[in-house]
Amino acid sequence: MDGMMLGGGLDALAERFAERAAAYDEQAVAPRQNLAELQAAGLLGLTVSRAFGGGEAGLAEAARVIGKVAEGDPSTALILSMQYLMHAGITRSRNWPPAVQALVSRAAVEDGALINALRVEPELGTPARGGLPATIAKRTAEGWSISGEKIYSTGSTVLTFGYVWARTDEAEPRVGGFLVPMSAPGVRIVRSWNQLGMRATESHTVQFEDVAIPADHAVDIRSPAEWRQPDPVQSAWQAVLLPSIYDSVARAAHSWLIGFLRARTPANLGASLATLPRFQDLVGEIDALLLANKLILSSAIDAEARGEPSGWAEAGLIKYMVTENAISAVQKAVAAIGNPALSRDNPLERHLRNVLCARIHTPQADAALGLSGRLSLGIV
Repeated sequence: MDGMMLGGGLDALAERFAERAAAYDEQAVAPRQNLAELQAAGLLGLTVSRAFGGGEAGLAEAARVIGKVAEGDPSTALILSMQYLMHAGITRSRNWPPAVQALVSRAAVEDGALINALRVEPELGTPARGGLPATIAKRTAEGWSISGEKIYSTGSTVLTFGYVWARTDEAEPRVGGFLVPMSAPGVRIVRSWNQLGMRATESHTVQFEDVAIPADHAVDIRSPAEWRQPDPVQSAWQAVLLPSIYDSVARAAHSWLIGFLRARTPANLGASLATLPRFQDLVGEIDALLLANKLILSSAIDAEARGEPSGWAEAGLIKYMVTENAISAVQKAVAAIGNPALSRDNPLERHLRNVLCARIHTPQADAALGLSGRLSLGIV
């Protein structure tokens, strides 16, 4: 990848994304123009294997791109992070059939094809908490037939492929990912996403009704027991990329707050709000939260680069700490300046709505804290 694009060119992209963010948020539509510009810059294939023309970027480079994109528009960054997580995993995997890996990898590089894992279900919730999916993969003469429903499907309307979490209809079910082209007959998107924040992700419900796929599109299916231990490298990537989005939302809020405090000059004060010690202390508190996030994320990135990725429990704590710091930072900014913070004429209220969505990503706080506590107490 061109180092220039990952420098000043990336900054320019983020600035344009920031200019469009309010409109995408208000309309709750996917940021198609942003995604097209990312493709033109060669960034949708950043973590795709070099064998297929991708950048095969490591975690540090991927996190830098995600962080900068999120400063402009976090919904774009969330769709992009799912692309990066999927292709980084595909590049490392020995389970994907070579022809299918080539298909999705070349499509990403050449056509900007997006992919995401579709895992969450109305009854099951997230598979991270256990249980078999209700989505069924039935064997057919030609391959497989997929039927079921997925909710919270990030980027649903712009995806080319869904990596659909399903169980087989065998006597002893296997579980795993089935590659489904989103344009296939039987795939239906139900426009259910009407959330407070991250509205432009279009994370709608996706329904599958007897969707036929080839046999080799059962890309990674195993016994349920074989999925109990998460891939530590994938966990490390998730622990950095997703929290990086919300850390960047907090940094965007911080930048707006500083501009507001410098510009706002009440008549009775005769100077900017930035000259008041209470606001200086407030900005210092936010600075401390963002510094903690920088150090936590940098440590996780360095550990992964050394081949010592965070374990599942530690990855959960990283996600918890970084996202809670980000939420606290934005809430402090909102609480400090009153009505202007909640005006839709200013971006701070959108930053608040977006940053609160950090808590819903796997692992949620109770799961992350509970796992770490049990391990520390020796309760397995």
